[in-house]
Amino acid sequence: MMSDNHIYRKKIEDRLARIEGHVRSVKNMSKDGRECGELLIQMAAIRSALDNCAKLILKDHLQGCVVEAVKKGDEEEVLEDLNKAIDQFIR
Repeated sequence: MMSDNHIYRKKIEDRLARIEGHVRSVKNMSKDGRECGELLIQMAAIRSALDNCAKLILKDHLQGCVVEAVKKGDEEEVLEDLNKAIDQFIR
C-alpha cells in the first residue's frame, strides 16, 4: 500500500543516489588496487548509509501508510505487512 503522504520520498531517493555513487567509487578503488583496509572502511560507511536510509523509509512508512491505514480502519493488514518487511530486513 503506498500513500501520497510519503514526505521523505525525495530524501530517500537522494540518499540512495549518493549511496549508489559511493558504491561505484569503492568498486573503482578495488579496481585501482587500493588497500583492503580502505575498502572495508568505505564498506562500513556504505552500510551505515544504507541503515540510515532504511530508518528514513521506515519513518516514511509509519507516518504515511500506517497512519493512513489506521484512519481507514485497515491497520491489521498494514501492520502485518510491516512486520513481514521488518523480519526480512532485520535478520
